[in-house]
Amino acid sequence: MSGIRQASIAKFKSKEAIIGIVGLGYVGLPLMLRYNDIGYCVLGIDIDTDKVFKLNAGHSYIEHISDEKITDACETGFEATSDFRRAVECDALILCVPTPLNKYREPDMSFVVSTIDAVKPYLRDGQVVSLESTTYPGTTEEELLPRIEQNGLCVGENIFLIYSPEREDPGNPDFETRTIPKVIGGHTAACLEVGLSLYEHAIDKIVPVSSTKVAEMTKLLENIHRAVNIGLVNEMKVVADRMGIDIFEVVDAAATKPFGFTPYYPGPGLGGHCIPIDPFYLTWKAREYGLHTRFIELSGEVNQAMPEYVVNKLMDGLNNNGKALKGSKVLVLGIAYKKNVDDMRESPSVEIMELLEAKGSQVAYSDPHVSVFPKMREHHFSLSSEPLTTESLLRFDAVVLATDHDEFDYDLIRQNARLIVDSRGKYRAPESHIIKA
Repeated sequence: MSGIRQASIAKFKSKEAIIGIVGLGYVGLPLMLRYNDIGYCVLGIDIDTDKVFKLNAGHSYIEHISDEKITDACETGFEATSDFRRAVECDALILCVPTPLNKYREPDMSFVVSTIDAVKPYLRDGQVVSLESTTYPGTTEEELLPRIEQNGLCVGENIFLIYSPEREDPGNPDFETRTIPKVIGGHTAACLEVGLSLYEHAIDKIVPVSSTKVAEMTKLLENIHRAVNIGLVNEMKVVADRMGIDIFEVVDAAATKPFGFTPYYPGPGLGGHCIPIDPFYLTWKAREYGLHTRFIELSGEVNQAMPEYVVNKLMDGLNNNGKALKGSKVLVLGIAYKKNVDDMRESPSVEIMELLEAKGSQVAYSDPHVSVFPKMREHHFSLSSEPLTTESLLRFDAVVLATDHDEFDYDLIRQNARLIVDSRGKYRAPESHIIKA
């Protein structure tokens, strides 16, 4: 074992290493807390100076992470900074930055590239660089490897490179960073060995694989599996609706089979930073090899059509009440991408709001987890969450149940809303003013 590799492994095993986490969002912040909890010194790096200021003041900007946890971390060695020069202090640099799609539905690698370019001048012997952002197979080798080696460092000899995909599920009480098994692929065997020493204290179960490409493809398979099955059940929802069948009852019944079936439920579209995006990473990369991923792309088309399907069901309901969508007041219930969180990334609720606004509707929303519509890269609404009361519900011509938060009073909604478009299957009993979408 080389001296540099041996020294790096020893630092991680003794917890003397400084862990640098670049990108302090829904992935980076829980990871920071985990390393801090087990006794490592953690430096968080983020370009957002507002985030840095809040964290150093002991405040959280993610709902399911309390201020108390951030304060405790600050008192036990955590510090946040927007100064990338401090990357030189870190023995590990874990990159947790966004990998969205551009307007052509192609991978936008600008955050990954700009981040590695920002830390590149401060890379040194003995460090390990870990990319956790979801991406296409080959990213680590094609984008990170050449940049890391530009200044004379040799990956696998005096610096180490791994890919270890994040598996966070915000708001899920059954899993946390520590308990979710972690896949790790190294550029070389030496890289993998150092990568294992980086994560072995923080994660209960480590799953080593033979390369960074295998690790990258693993993450895509996990999320494409979910996207394809949701696309299937969304398509079946449309068919079942035409036949007068409740798809939610069908899925519940099928789920009683103890083998060979996994229940997936339909909805207004896909949300979150992974499932709506990851399939397009693979389809884009597959074209480089002359392949057309028809099955994956078809499920993407089905899922992308769901917000418009919901709006069309709303239009039908309003028409039956003698109203046009244009000029109608519509309340969207839930704008987070899934229940019981404040995460709005790729939320289909927002797309529904935009479709409604484009068709002339007066749009409002209610969400107990999002009090004010936040600044987003692509979506702009100057709105605050509406309180749910008898009086407020009666002000609207219709409500669209887009995200089924537990905090909603569903009886209150059912009793007072003039028209309910239910995209989540919360109302199973047929009622004249409830439309399933």
